[in-house]
Amino acid sequence: MKPKKTNNPADSAIEADAEEDLLPSKTKLKAEADAQQALGVRLSELSKDKLLKLNLPEAVYEAVLETKRITANGAIRRHRQYLGRLMREIDTAPIAEQLARWDGKHTAENAHFHGLERWRDRLISDANAIGEFLNLYPSTDSQQLRTLIRNANKELAANKPPKSSRELFKLLRDVTESGPLTDDA
Repeated sequence: MKPKKTNNPADSAIEADAEEDLLPSKTKLKAEADAQQALGVRLSELSKDKLLKLNLPEAVYEAVLETKRITANGAIRRHRQYLGRLMREIDTAPIAEQLARWDGKHTAENAHFHGLERWRDRLISDANAIGEFLNLYPSTDSQQLRTLIRNANKELAANKPPKSSRELFKLLRDVTESGPLTDDA
């Protein structure tokens, strides 16, 4: 036997709440749409080479290129909305991951260069830093390193352009690209 249906308002309210839990809210849907539109705007800021590497669908690729040509404010706003609609129709996870990788690489590269600058400044100002650097990178030409440090100190004292300091940075970059080498390696 089937159970009898009742017209109890409390039961219908519970069923309505259960249905609402399954559907996303309007606020959540709008936030997702805004995120897709922002991703489309971010794509429009990329170069053509990077856009080609993303393997975008043809419609999205053309819309991104069109975004770069539009100059009127109202048209830009409408086109961004159109681009957002196109972005909602595709899977944007791989695109977002690739953009994050490109951002991470850029951030890591900047951190690496800042570290090299700290090494350069430390080598110029502290005589004991040479020993530490040579211990970390024994394949370094110590004579060239000492010459560049000495010339950089002279240029600094004479208020001359930092030619040797730049050359020292290039040497540090070349040496550290090969990675730390020890006697065990």
